[in-house]
Amino acid sequence: MDPVIIVGAGPVGLTLALALARQQVPSVVLDEGPGKDEPRLARTVVLREDTTALIERLTGVSLDEAGVHWAGWRSMRRKQVTREVRFDDATDPAPLHIAQHVLTGVLRGALADQRLAKIAVDSRLDSIEQEPSGVTAHTRGPRGTWWRGSHLVGCDGPRSTVRKLLDIRFPGRTAVERHAVAALRTELPWADEALLHRTPPWRASGPSAGEVTGRPLPEGVWRLDWLLPPGKDLVTPELLVGRIRETLAGWSGGSTPAYELLDTGVHTVHHRLARRWRVGRVFVAGDAAHLLGAFGTQGLDEGLRDADNLAWKLALAWHHGSHEALLDSYQTERRGAVAARLRAADQALPVLRGGAGIRAYVPGAGRGHDVLLTDGHLGRGPLGAPGTYDGSPLSPRHLEAEVPVHTPPGAPVEDVRVTAEDGSFVRLRDRLGRGALLVVLIAPGTGVWERRHWVSAGIMPRLAAAVTAMPSPAELLVAEGYPGAAAHTVLLVRPDGHLVTALSGVRAADLYAAAEATMGGPAESRKPSEAEATAGSAAK
Repeated sequence: MDPVIIVGAGPVGLTLALALARQQVPSVVLDEGPGKDEPRLARTVVLREDTTALIERLTGVSLDEAGVHWAGWRSMRRKQVTREVRFDDATDPAPLHIAQHVLTGVLRGALADQRLAKIAVDSRLDSIEQEPSGVTAHTRGPRGTWWRGSHLVGCDGPRSTVRKLLDIRFPGRTAVERHAVAALRTELPWADEALLHRTPPWRASGPSAGEVTGRPLPEGVWRLDWLLPPGKDLVTPELLVGRIRETLAGWSGGSTPAYELLDTGVHTVHHRLARRWRVGRVFVAGDAAHLLGAFGTQGLDEGLRDADNLAWKLALAWHHGSHEALLDSYQTERRGAVAARLRAADQALPVLRGGAGIRAYVPGAGRGHDVLLTDGHLGRGPLGAPGTYDGSPLSPRHLEAEVPVHTPPGAPVEDVRVTAEDGSFVRLRDRLGRGALLVVLIAPGTGVWERRHWVSAGIMPRLAAAVTAMPSPAELLVAEGYPGAAAHTVLLVRPDGHLVTALSGVRAADLYAAAEATMGGPAESRKPSEAEATAGSAAK
């Protein structure tokens, strides 16, 4: 069968290729560039715990040395510290700050060793043709080439050629925020701590006072971002050096410490959301599908979640034939999650950027603003937390044995320790992304016994039989505990780590029904999707 064609060799496209390979699906990545990424320390990304774990799982590389896990976070307003957060690996993992070219290099290195994925450099897409049986793409380059694929995914950025060829609208807001950016090597009072400083005292009050963010990178490097006032004023070298010197002096007690300027830039934040994310056998993901980034929200995080969501659905279709309802759910789930974050940001913008006037009428509003901004930067709350798929068309209905746990259906599961089928102890997230559903039995006390002592005892034989009879591949795992789950609770987890349901005990009929719904419903009830019908009509 033909490979999946991935257009774009940025982090999202490379992650999708690795995720497909993990599920034994071949792909070809069309890279319009030469296959190398220019080192830019002023272009960095912040990854939350789930997306960091995804990259490490797919590459087999720890990102601890490639980036910096912040030791803490502090928010300041003028001279006052308004909020401090200390991170703890067990209860509150720190975000990872990493240069984008470093992250891309890790992904490229992993793909170089992957037999199921190929990168085609100097290959610029210029046409797409769809048929009921597949997709054909043509690229310009040293030699014009036709590529044949089962599906095509556009991960080709904000100016996506794929999106334009499909005539998908991309409405939204331009230049929501602008930031002057500098990467420099220096020593600051807060080693390995990130900082958000609003209305710093060395800036005049008013709309130009703005805010500055400092985020550490490895080897004593910092990325500093200054929020610029509205408008298109040119950021000159003199202006940027002045901002650097006054900021470093303000943070260091009055004198500017020695620093080495490594890179600069201007970061403009746009908010846009594609109308459609699927047309027939063609999809868009990452910046080709959405742009967001105000208040610290990171678009790459959401792009990586796009890849994780789409990979297992494409893999199922590639191995077992068309699953239209399942493929349609990619747009419903991911577009809904990103739209919720964009709505939250757009609602917060007038409040947080409206100046100090509102604080005179709303007691405590300033503290509330700091909480909102912190949540956005740290991946919490409506501005930053990973989206849930509670309204997904894949959600099972009317399960009699469903019980609540601390993770609501549709939300990412907690990364608890589990016992695998071979008796080894692993993290739950290590078993994700293999194309199989995960069935997790909560059985306190099993961790102190070898698996052979309890695998044939109690309810295990009945549960194992129920898992074997499920309508899709599934792996049975056992955990000593899970937040909010009673003993003998059975969790059903999707390949991308979102909870399908929690059941009280072994309920084979409910487990089967939940698995069937997660796969898009029974095969005989599947009808051509709206996306497929649209593509078919366009081809006539």
